[in-house]
Amino acid sequence: MSEGSFLRVRAIAKKEVVEFTRDWRTIIAIIVIPLLMFPLLFILFPVLLQSEAAELDALELSIVIQTDGLPENLAENISLSSINYTIELLPNLTSLSEPGKDIERVRNSSTDAVLRFESNDDVWGYAILHLSTSERSTEARYRLLTTLSEWEDSEVRERIELGGLDVNTTLDPLRWDGEISAGDVATSGEQSGMILSLFIPLVLAIWTYSSAIQPSIDMTAGERERGTLEALLCLPCTRMELLMGKWLAVATITGVGVLLQIFGLLFAIGYLASSSFIGVPQLSMVSIGLIVLSIMLFAIMVVAFELALAMRSHSVKEAGSILAPALMLILFPALFTQVINLDGIEGFWFAIPVVNILLALRELLMNRVITEHVLIWAFSSVVYASLAAYYASRQFNREDIVTSLS
Repeated sequence: MSEGSFLRVRAIAKKEVVEFTRDWRTIIAIIVIPLLMFPLLFILFPVLLQSEAAELDALELSIVIQTDGLPENLAENISLSSINYTIELLPNLTSLSEPGKDIERVRNSSTDAVLRFESNDDVWGYAILHLSTSERSTEARYRLLTTLSEWEDSEVRERIELGGLDVNTTLDPLRWDGEISAGDVATSGEQSGMILSLFIPLVLAIWTYSSAIQPSIDMTAGERERGTLEALLCLPCTRMELLMGKWLAVATITGVGVLLQIFGLLFAIGYLASSSFIGVPQLSMVSIGLIVLSIMLFAIMVVAFELALAMRSHSVKEAGSILAPALMLILFPALFTQVINLDGIEGFWFAIPVVNILLALRELLMNRVITEHVLIWAFSSVVYASLAAYYASRQFNREDIVTSLS
């Protein structure tokens, strides 16, 4: 590219960026939302869950216990769980789990749950009737199961002691020698890379595509709809320079959004996690360089693809109706890639569009540089990016991009 051509491309890109970011709503979409989305999701959501859990813990629940003999220590444990109970005679049923007439008592919330407890010599049987769609009933079931489990543990220990055995050696004959975490030979940096590899590729893929939709539409179908595309086509520049300028503008806007999104994600994870859980991944300079290369190739393909589809559209509405559903082409591979086992993975996975970059990012974030995989995803990504750029250039070279409005 000559110096004059480069200056024209830069001028077009600067003009597009200035026009697109002039609206304050665009600034919010590019800067505020990426910075706040993950911190709000990762910080406020756990706070809300804790508040809901505290509210459930404070509930005073009422249950019915149907039994032919309830041990006193079990009754005391149930009372200590903030549960008020009434005792009834155990009905004659073929199975303790058979709801019988008690189904309406649970469904109409006249009682939060029904505990059926049957004694048979030294063995007890029980069943809990509850309504899974009711938070109170589900909480009652959880407290009952916890209480019964603790009571069972105490009964087991008592029987072992009565048999003249040592409780600890009988119940825990196999023990880990030393600290369990000491057996992990992975470094903290490798563990951090493993954790981040489950988030970063997914965020990059989805946000790169979604953040490029609006500027791609505004700089193509929006120009046609506003009637300003004719003026751009009259400039002393080629169609390819026009495409390069618009691509550079969309890539710049998208890149800023993606970087801010990652920053917000890392801040949220760092805020929630302890230093022993996550830290800075240990990446070599080769891994960092390949990560940058993979993101660049992915951005070239995605932005060129969106610009081409938007240029084919006759209006902003039509472009939006095409590009928004096309997000599924990114979302499904992104979700699928997160569950693929990277140990012993076959090379052909690194040649599949979108999947190749996401798998490459996962490997590189764990500081795995496998030459065969790098060659496959780099070559295939160059091919896909070139095809997308060629398709976009074909759309920008069409003679009807101005006159075919409907």
